[in-house]
Amino acid sequence: MSTLLEVSGVSVTFDGFRAINNLSIQIAEPELRAVIGPNGAGKTTFMDIVTGKTRPDEGRVIFGEKSVSLLGLSESRIAQAGIGRKFQKPTVFEAQTVRENIRLALKDTRGPLDVLIGRKARDSEDRIRAISDEIGLTEALDRMAGSLSHGQKQWLEIGMLLAQDPRLLLVDEPAAGMTPAEREHTTDLLVRAARTRAVVVVEHDMEFVRRLNCKVTVLHEGSVLAEGSLDHVTGNQDVIDVYLGR
Repeated sequence: MSTLLEVSGVSVTFDGFRAINNLSIQIAEPELRAVIGPNGAGKTTFMDIVTGKTRPDEGRVIFGEKSVSLLGLSESRIAQAGIGRKFQKPTVFEAQTVRENIRLALKDTRGPLDVLIGRKARDSEDRIRAISDEIGLTEALDRMAGSLSHGQKQWLEIGMLLAQDPRLLLVDEPAAGMTPAEREHTTDLLVRAARTRAVVVVEHDMEFVRRLNCKVTVLHEGSVLAEGSLDHVTGNQDVIDVYLGR
């Protein structure tokens, strides 16, 4: 496993409030990582910095084997470089079918010749089917996205991100509002996705984090408080004091 994302010495201040304070995190490829911490710990700001939504005051954010600095890139260039982000509230095209949603998201790298000989349509249909199998929505391909349950919309949005073939997937509170069965399916989906890429999950739900069975980073006041297995970090006295004891 090689390091895919390296955040080092990053700080950012909003109106005198230091949201991120000398933060350093390394994410490998492939890897599944959970990021936890109390409200205001800097979890969302960390994702905003990686995706180019927020510019830090200092520090480095390096991506990929070519050590590309993400700090000079626009949000769209960062997405093209292979970083996908799923926000807490699902954003799917409700008036389109599941199939159309996935097709809209597909990363299109084929040339004009492929279009001429009809390879494109066959390839994209195969890819849509593979993604719908992966997220468990093959039976719902011709349903309107607006008619899906909350959990199914979340899976569709994850599928749309997978369609772009990102190397790093940032997922914000995927378990929120889901039934126990939906949460279990979501766990399986993220664990499978992390076999071939880096997946970082920001989550409040400790039971969900436990099921992910991965390395956990605990943030507090904008920096890393502890890192390791869930049992390791939840046994840490500092973590108990600032997060679990509340």
